[in-house]
Amino acid sequence: MSWKKSIEELRRRERLSEKMGGEEPVSRQRGRGKLTVRERVAFLADPGSFHEVGKIAGKATYGPDDELEAFTPSTSVTGRATLDGKPTVILADDFTVRGGASDAAIWQKMVQSIRMATEYRMPLVQMIDGTGGGGSVKSLEKDPRTYIPETPGWNEIVHGMTQVPFVSLALGPCAGMGAGRVAASHFSVMVKELSQVFVAGPPVAIALGENVTKEELGGWKIQGQNGTVDNVVDSEADAFEAARRFLSYLPPSVHHLPERTAPTDDPKRKEDFLLSIVPTDGKTPYKPRRIIEAAVDRHSFFEIGHDWGRGMVCGLARIDGYPVGILAGDPFFLDGAWTADVCDKVTRHMDLCSMFHLPVVHFVDCPGFAVGVKAETAGVTRAGVRTMTAIYQASVPVCSVVIRKAYGLAGSAMMNQSRTKWRYCWPSGDWGSLPMAGGIEAAFRKELAEAENPEELKAQLYRKFEAIRSPFRTAESFLAEEIIDPRDTRPLLVDFMHHAARIVETGEFRHGYRP
Repeated sequence: MSWKKSIEELRRRERLSEKMGGEEPVSRQRGRGKLTVRERVAFLADPGSFHEVGKIAGKATYGPDDELEAFTPSTSVTGRATLDGKPTVILADDFTVRGGASDAAIWQKMVQSIRMATEYRMPLVQMIDGTGGGGSVKSLEKDPRTYIPETPGWNEIVHGMTQVPFVSLALGPCAGMGAGRVAASHFSVMVKELSQVFVAGPPVAIALGENVTKEELGGWKIQGQNGTVDNVVDSEADAFEAARRFLSYLPPSVHHLPERTAPTDDPKRKEDFLLSIVPTDGKTPYKPRRIIEAAVDRHSFFEIGHDWGRGMVCGLARIDGYPVGILAGDPFFLDGAWTADVCDKVTRHMDLCSMFHLPVVHFVDCPGFAVGVKAETAGVTRAGVRTMTAIYQASVPVCSVVIRKAYGLAGSAMMNQSRTKWRYCWPSGDWGSLPMAGGIEAAFRKELAEAENPEELKAQLYRKFEAIRSPFRTAESFLAEEIIDPRDTRPLLVDFMHHAARIVETGEFRHGYRP
């Protein structure tokens, strides 16, 4: 006697599961230029590392003799793997089974995956391709009743995001709960022309009077530019690489510190071009990414959110092997003014860094909050105050490098200035409660109006106040702690990171109320 027959039955069911939705749906999936769910898992995970959980879960049909006649696997493939040698939980949707609709799913597989990631302190990577919601109206024919909406697993998602990194890859149409899972993550990616994200698809939009395609409703040009997703890539392979790259900077959970890798760059490296990268006229923009790349370890900068909130460059990098969060004002967009979406972007990035214990380096060039009807209509005041609060609630060390402008409330939010100011200022620094330009004319309106030669008087006033605004005068009063040679930026940041590493601590990130 043995269990050989049972093992043979197990292998048969596993083979049925590997067929996914069947030959025709699999062919359609590939015909759309998409990988199947099992191909995706194989490309994402380290070779041979994936251990599947719940492989034979699905819907079975039995004949009169109680023998299995047909089997449809669930709409998700779940399990454990390693990514670059690091344990990770994978939750991948199978669009070939009823388009990933949850009325064909076993939701417990999703919940189990999230619980496993949370309890065993492993990142979660979701490959989302389908509705993941309540299925279709046709499902009511089989089960003739409606229900009060409930979202199984949402509590696990909310708690899990306070514990471990969540990465979501949108690899097809993601509607309803599928769209929700894309947004409920620390880092999300869309593939151009392949994926769309929306709360409900075109048929619902059409019923409401908007005749749109999937791409027009929720394509990458919309969701990549409004911040619903962080990054947009060209292919599924690029999405897998982005997931690996993002996770390489983060610890596996909030109960671990980020891992320092062996340094690959000279900690004392100095770049001569930094001495002249900022134009002396105070107006012409420069490329902040060149400054970032000169300061961090070579080829280590990974940008997040390139296509939205473009007045601020955000990302992750390494400095002498230590992972670090990066913020840098971009003067090519409204001179770097903080619009409502820039504020949201900064808030989100500061929270990510605090959550996973990444010190932050902020390259400051901020003329203040964006001004005007458009900015106010977008809610810049509320968003700005929330961002300032988030910066002051941050639990990690912040080093500010003032490159050029720092004006007003937004300019003051370069760090929590009630704590030790670890700050370096370039000679190009230009700061104050408001810019000189325009302010002189307003303050001396009467004198200019009565002057015999208004232009000459204005020129004299500008020369006077130009001398007053010298960063050296600020440093005389210790209001600028250190004026530095721009070429010394990297060595000084290396020093900062070594000190920051001494004080970062593990644990959950908790913060108070935000207005």
